[in-house]
Amino acid sequence: MSSSTEKQPEVVAAVDLGSNSFHLIVARLHNGEVRVVDRLREMVRLGGGFDKQRRITPEAEQRALACLTRFGERLSGLPAECVRAVGTNTLRSAHDSGPLIEAMEQALGHPISIVSGVEEARLIYLGVAHSLAADGRRRLVMDIGGGSTELILGRGFKTRYMQSMYMGCVSMTQARFADGKITRKAVKRALLDVQMELEPVVAKFRKLGWDRPIGASGTIRAVDRVIRAVGWSKGGITLAALQQLKDNLLEIGQVEKLNQLPGLSEERVPVFAGGLMVLLGTFEALGIERMEVADGALREGLLYELVGRIRDEDIRSRSIEELALRYRLDIEHAARVKKEALNLLLQVSDSWELQDKAWRQLLGWAAQIYEIGLSIAHSQYHKHGAYIAEYSDLAGFSREEQKLLATLIRAHRRKFPVAVFRELPKSRRRPVQRLAVLLRLAVLFHRSRTGDAIPKVKLKIKKDLLQLRFPEEWLEQHPLTRSDLEQEAAYLAAADIKLIFS
Repeated sequence: MSSSTEKQPEVVAAVDLGSNSFHLIVARLHNGEVRVVDRLREMVRLGGGFDKQRRITPEAEQRALACLTRFGERLSGLPAECVRAVGTNTLRSAHDSGPLIEAMEQALGHPISIVSGVEEARLIYLGVAHSLAADGRRRLVMDIGGGSTELILGRGFKTRYMQSMYMGCVSMTQARFADGKITRKAVKRALLDVQMELEPVVAKFRKLGWDRPIGASGTIRAVDRVIRAVGWSKGGITLAALQQLKDNLLEIGQVEKLNQLPGLSEERVPVFAGGLMVLLGTFEALGIERMEVADGALREGLLYELVGRIRDEDIRSRSIEELALRYRLDIEHAARVKKEALNLLLQVSDSWELQDKAWRQLLGWAAQIYEIGLSIAHSQYHKHGAYIAEYSDLAGFSREEQKLLATLIRAHRRKFPVAVFRELPKSRRRPVQRLAVLLRLAVLFHRSRTGDAIPKVKLKIKKDLLQLRFPEEWLEQHPLTRSDLEQEAAYLAAADIKLIFS
């Protein structure tokens, strides 16, 4: 979690931990504009370092940690709220990646969030949109990463339809060109792989349609450079040029000899064949004739997303509001619970070390949607709600943030789920457990749902001892609340939290 600042920062940074390469982009905020001042990029090929159990190999881990140590040196001195680092396909699909991510965070000096494929697609589109002039046209944006390919339809800064496909330049090269030979059979099978992966979504993309295909990734830019260098196209990437390039690769016949291609860098040689197959196969499946190439990508999207959060333009808040509307929650009641929970937090934030703005946001969001599980059934609705919160595609949220949100919803009623908190990273367990206590009390105080104002409750904390003080005789006049508090004290005792009230 990041801490809040009263003064807008001057320098911000974004780190993109891709399956093929790691990127760092640093920008200065000046008069409302974002000016990039530094870029670092290293070909780490984390996605090429899987063993048979889908664990990242020690060699790939060392490459990643060495790179992030260098990135961390560049970011030295920047506060946490000014840096956003995300991991994509390899880190979200690797088995037992927790220890590695912790080591990577230590090397970088900043937290790392793992984003879903759909969230990755949204951030890519945001980066591309900021690199283009507004023209009102419908865009199809494509980004080929090391382990996944994102396809996004949108207009302006808004996305309409997004898909993350399980194919990339590294994974395709490993699947079809692992022996280093480029044969007609391997090319045919690679293109068929792409067709099969895209088959479930082709009809939807074609139905929605687009006016302007745009490519945004190292792979697509590499293909563009080669095509322009040999003179096959002067205005973007064409289907005809891709087919010529495919034939050229077949003539060369070996991956290691692709350095013969004009304009192709040495570091792109090992994964170029796989990336080309993904691009050509997508052109053929979607009927694309020509694609322009943009400069913006995931890291630029991260940067603009971070700036939006700093300026209180946080898309996560909009995602929560849209979720509440979609599931027809009682907005007014949720607002009362949220206000109560935040009032309680204000009283204990120092004692419980919850001063961080991010904890306040998390508690507020949980209060807004804690009843979302009612859309499935009243029985066990807190468990249903936790599932929805954790596994829905929520724009702006990382996987960990959704897990924390789901934990609060799961813990807002009935028995205090001690085991659920043990599933969280160690650094998050105690803060989230304390937020859950505050949410439980806020929900309890407004159980009647009448909208009647409750008196100001004073909450004092001494470690895990909570003391609630109500106005004199108020509890005697509200025996149901007293009974609820007695039950709550019993629930919290199971977590070694003592609740007393008077």
